[in-house]
Amino acid sequence: MSQQFEGVGVTPGRVVGPVRQMPAPVREPAAGPVAGLDPEAGAERIRAASKAVQAGLKARAAAAAGDAKGVLEATALMAADPMLVKGAVKLLDPQAPGGPRSPERAVWESGDAVAQKLRSLGGYMAERAADVLDVRARIVAELTGAPAPGIPDSPAPFVLAAEDLAPADTATLDPARVLALVTSGGGPQSHTAILARALGLPAVVAAPGVDAIPDGTEVYVDGAAGRVLASPGDPERAAAAAWTAAASALAGFDGTGRLADGHRIPLLANVATGADAAAAAAANAEGVGLLRTEFAFLDRPAEPTHDEQVAAYGAVFEHFPGRKVVIRTLDAGADKPLPFLTDTAEPNPALGVRGYRTDTATPGVLARQLAAIADAAAAHTAEVWVMAPMVSTPEEAARFARMAHDAGLPTAGVMVEVPSAALTAAHILAHADFASLGTNDLTQYTMAADRLLGPLAALNDPWQPAVLHLVKATADGAAHAATATGTPKPVGVCGEAAADPALAVVLTGLGATTLSMTPRAIPAVAHVLATVTLETAQHLAAAALAAPTAHQARETVRAALPVLDQLGL
Repeated sequence: MSQQFEGVGVTPGRVVGPVRQMPAPVREPAAGPVAGLDPEAGAERIRAASKAVQAGLKARAAAAAGDAKGVLEATALMAADPMLVKGAVKLLDPQAPGGPRSPERAVWESGDAVAQKLRSLGGYMAERAADVLDVRARIVAELTGAPAPGIPDSPAPFVLAAEDLAPADTATLDPARVLALVTSGGGPQSHTAILARALGLPAVVAAPGVDAIPDGTEVYVDGAAGRVLASPGDPERAAAAAWTAAASALAGFDGTGRLADGHRIPLLANVATGADAAAAAAANAEGVGLLRTEFAFLDRPAEPTHDEQVAAYGAVFEHFPGRKVVIRTLDAGADKPLPFLTDTAEPNPALGVRGYRTDTATPGVLARQLAAIADAAAAHTAEVWVMAPMVSTPEEAARFARMAHDAGLPTAGVMVEVPSAALTAAHILAHADFASLGTNDLTQYTMAADRLLGPLAALNDPWQPAVLHLVKATADGAAHAATATGTPKPVGVCGEAAADPALAVVLTGLGATTLSMTPRAIPAVAHVLATVTLETAQHLAAAALAAPTAHQARETVRAALPVLDQLGL
């Protein structure tokens, strides 16, 4: 008998395949002294488990490539760290403070101690604390017979089901073997959702119960509708086959985003590295709408040097000669802490000193970054625009524009991520040259809903009418500022909302002048936009604004775009 699970669709696609469950997190072993244990036998078990974990990781590393190989090799080395094993063996001693522990509890506590020491050292060593805890979990799993953490190993393609995926879990995810991702947790802007879009994998998040589907159960996943069906029938198999056939129609993009009436809507790419930029250029993206510079900083204990930054930015610029590249200055803070710039002790970092605000707490980093961007731009022919994240007031916009212009960067804009920026867009754009809507954070702040929490996924939906009204307010403010200054004030969208073909139509109708997304989403968005006129897009945008709920807004628009169902979008 079929069982259906409803969630939030984040990447379109229809597939049928067997489920493989992500192993549940390793449980913390019971605390307290254990009588009657043989310390020598316990020590030997710990050493054997450590060696087994190391051997398993080395074997997987040998079969991996690229970043995954490096991650697995580093984790294998950590599994052999004598500090972790020696610390655990000491806790088996009957004379240990608190009494002798079981082998698994000893490993758990030793891992805690090692991780804490690394955190206290700060910088690069602090970042290795997470690796120690990963190894700790693997050794405890080996000792207890529990499944090891990580993506399951399977000889055949499968649908990966989990409560959610940690960013580190993705290092060994092979898109050639994973047909789709389904999670009971997470949200439409969670790490899992963003990963799925980047890989082009059909995905459904926030679907309660999918993490309990038995391994091997065949399921049908509809990544557009947000539906997972266990034991699918002939109609679902036919739908999956039709999707495979239709997907070939979305295999490419001719490099010119336009509506059916010829109205231009450039389609740009979101990138973080030179390799990302190369892939975007290969996908015929018309430029870069968001270069996330913080990813060049994340694994650094100290601020990168001027030359290192110039090289990192230039590696992107070189792939788009003569074309626009919009570069976002450091968006540090919240889920992207930097040891030399942010305060991890903030009680509410999402509302703390992040983005542009870090320049008030740690002045100098932003000015040095702008200087590096300017030097990289001077060495290439890309049309470089620069924008600041988390701008909330016209005063902030004016100060950032002055800093950018002083650095020799002529086009300076702002991210619109907080409601205040959307509502005062006319005043902000009196100082800034353009705006770019970061719909992930704009939705989070508008709905007061953490974008990584599965239980809040329904609130954290960019189709929420309140969010769409703020998008329109930004576009209207830009039009007012353009009239007042006599200068065009473009408004782009670089959040994940732009990757939804139906929402891309609405955003265009609301007044967005460019859309930026993961390169894999560009062909589908281009295909759907080419079926509507600007008048139709404006009509559908008005209908979405008038809807009382996100669900009704989405369904009203989708019902008017039959091409979506035809293509499985």
